[in-house]
Amino acid sequence: MKIKHLVRLTDFLDPRQQEIARTIIGNDDEVSLSYSGGSPYAERCRLRLTPPYLETNLEDFQLTLFLIQYPSKFVTIQHRDLLGAVMNMGLKREKFGDLLLDDNGTAQMIVNQEIADYVEMNLQSVGKAPVKLNRIPISEHIIPKDSWTEETTTASSMRLDTILAQMYKLSRAKVAPYIEKGLVKVNWKTIDRPDYVLEVGDYISVRGFGRARIQAIEGMTKKEKYRLRFGRKQ
Repeated sequence: MKIKHLVRLTDFLDPRQQEIARTIIGNDDEVSLSYSGGSPYAERCRLRLTPPYLETNLEDFQLTLFLIQYPSKFVTIQHRDLLGAVMNMGLKREKFGDLLLDDNGTAQMIVNQEIADYVEMNLQSVGKAPVKLNRIPISEHIIPKDSWTEETTTASSMRLDTILAQMYKLSRAKVAPYIEKGLVKVNWKTIDRPDYVLEVGDYISVRGFGRARIQAIEGMTKKEKYRLRFGRKQ
């Protein structure tokens, strides 16, 4: 009886999903796992599962890199603007990888090859800026800018609703609907519990507000509140 060894290529996975895959497959001697998002800096990657005797090259991940041309002298494109424009085309988030922006105004995006034609045809504007997509070699990816800003705050507890209220300067009452409607993720997993307890190192994203990361607890205040340092990324 001949055993058929299959090759599987996933869509783009976020870091949490990648870690789950590595945990599940890591001890399987009959499966080799490779991953790539098109650059060493990629956050979202495609995973390729093969028998251990097969090699995997970059071309096997079926990635397309687009250079996004727009009137950069007159318009600035933000990451959230580009993400919104792509999502408005009806694409699922797992069909495209990282959106790359640098300090010089260069914008790129990495997509699954099977949707490249659709994206090229339909993405015609980002915000108010007209755009044109040009396919370029995957090796020409830019180094994305690090647009994290560092801030400090105090909080009475490490509850999700309490921390979000302090980070975004909102009342807990205004934060609650974002959590209840599934618009908040912690470490790329949707969390709908206001009392979820956060830890140092956790990544938090709130739709419409960007991402944040709890970097450190720097002690307690005289009123027994946590003194927190965190980063924010729009």
